[in-house]
Amino acid sequence: MNNNISGKVIVITGASSGLGEASARLLCKQGATVVLGARRQERIQSLAKELIDNGGKAIAVTTDVTQQLQVKRLVDTALEQYGRVDVMINNAGVMPQSPLERLKIDEWDHMIDVNIKGVLYGIAAVLPAMQQQKAGHIINVASVAGHKIRGGAVVYAATKHAVRALSEGLRLEVKPYGIRTTVISPGAVATELPNSIIEPDVAVNIHKFYEQFAVPADSFARAVAFAISQPDDIDINEILYRPTRQEF
Repeated sequence: MNNNISGKVIVITGASSGLGEASARLLCKQGATVVLGARRQERIQSLAKELIDNGGKAIAVTTDVTQQLQVKRLVDTALEQYGRVDVMINNAGVMPQSPLERLKIDEWDHMIDVNIKGVLYGIAAVLPAMQQQKAGHIINVASVAGHKIRGGAVVYAATKHAVRALSEGLRLEVKPYGIRTTVISPGAVATELPNSIIEPDVAVNIHKFYEQFAVPADSFARAVAFAISQPDDIDINEILYRPTRQEF
């Protein structure tokens, strides 16, 4: 299978559901070895077993991306098992939303810890190995909210703007090592992400929007596969996509 995916070792955070799970399924089907990281141990162990039973290669490592040492352990496990990491997908994210005036400071802190620091911890964990390999691919997950700011989603948008800034800065710095970088910004995709909204009035509106517009999570998986599958001299730096009917 000559798709530039087969045989690659791919680490995925937030792999227990949604975008991460869909990516693991597709990449494994295309011949990659997937290393699954997420907090929900039973979910990723079940997914790994399913992938293995279907002829794929997968392992699961319980990982909370807000804990730097746990993210390092995830990557170190991949290196110990397989000797290299070819792709790191920093996918874990949360999306609690509310107007700033409600002062949901705990939610702000949590978004910063998961959406920004979690990405940084993923980069920190994998970068030394990729520099030594003189090869690799780091994929960070942003959002349409990293391009468009809407009232009620200000802090979430700020974290996703930060992911885009980190990704562009990373791109500039890793050129000497032959490392590729991609930031993917999806619109409404059918995942568990809206469940992280606990403000009742905001949650109702977001759930209605997702029910009306969201596309399946395999749309994201196909974008990931597209970026990885390019020849090594092609660096797909940014993908922004929306459901066709989504306006903003």
